Amino acid sequence: MSRGVTNYQRLGQVAWEKMPKVSSELFALTYGSMVSQVIKDYEKVDAINLQLDKMGYNIGIRLIDEFLAKSGVEMETPCSSLRETADMICKVAFRMFLNINAECSNWGPDDNHFSVLFSDNPLTEFVELPPHLQDLRYCNIFAGIIRGALSMVQLDVEVELVREVLRGDDTNEIKVIYKQSLKTEMAAAYDDT
Repeated sequence: MSRGVTNYQRLGQVAWEKMPKVSSELFALTYGSMVSQVIKDYEKVDAINLQLDKMGYNIGIRLIDEFLAKSGVEMETPCSSLRETADMICKVAFRMFLNINAECSNWGPDDNHFSVLFSDNPLTEFVELPPHLQDLRYCNIFAGIIRGALSMVQLDVEVELVREVLRGDDTNEIKVIYKQSLKTEMAAAYDDT
């Protein structure tokens, strides 16, 4: 049974209201100082982007537990399609954790990929990229978080931050491409044979 988009929006709003709050300025400045340290440690833009993605992945594999515990989503009724999963990400998760209204669009012909679009981004409040870092994907951590969270619910996806307001684009866009559903396999030591 498919859940309605307004139901997702309601779930996201209720979850946001229940979550403990942190000042958006503190959040943005803390993230900015972390990115600044990664820039110092890795120097090359490609390595920095990769490191932000890895950090996001590690956050995502833990954040999914909090999402499932506090979002009000019925855990015994998993998402039945990638469209439903996308709505859960856009309408519930982004709202719950960041108070961002995100939209799902740019669906592929086989419903195997979509984009998460959002214009407001609390992480970039006080940020300007210097000319030598114009290829930096400042919010690449979001791509990693989505990839990590979905891997924990057995979805293998490719996630890429393709547009960012900080780099002069009109909106932020994260592209999610479904690759396969993962199967949980028990080790041979647990076989009954």
